[in-house]
Amino acid sequence: MRRLALPAVVLLLAGCGSEPSGPQDVVVEAGPQRVEAAPTQYCVDGEGQRYATDPPYVEVSPDTPIRLTVPEPVAERGWSVQVFDEKLEGLLGEVPVDTGAAVFEVNSNDVAPPAFYLVVVEDAGEECDGFSGAWPIGFLRAGGAQDGTATEPTAPAP
Repeated sequence: MRRLALPAVVLLLAGCGSEPSGPQDVVVEAGPQRVEAAPTQYCVDGEGQRYATDPPYVEVSPDTPIRLTVPEPVAERGWSVQVFDEKLEGLLGEVPVDTGAAVFEVNSNDVAPPAFYLVVVEDAGEECDGFSGAWPIGFLRAGGAQDGTATEPTAPAP
């Protein structure tokens, strides 16, 4: 019985610590909320993949800390945070994150429009000819005014 148990344990442990075959989610924390965002595109085995997924959106109060945490492989490759308007069409700015850092923090007041997107963008690797991973997350800040009232961020038309 002991001989059978040892190989089973070895097989179970062999799967521990291995990297997942597909893209991992980015974790978003804003106040007490925690949301996992799936990528809309990612490089898998040298091929650029696009995914039919709607970006999540998070309602935040003014002056709320927002924390983005990326998977370790993304941190090791390098990444940045792009800031987009509420329609995910106009790039408002970009902030590079130090290579190796897995966490980026910003305050909800740091972005001017009350509805905006933060997009985690993995640095492009050579294996996908410049195609990189992207994780958009929409935010709606309460109490803001932009031509009236703030609206839920909308994804661009396909």
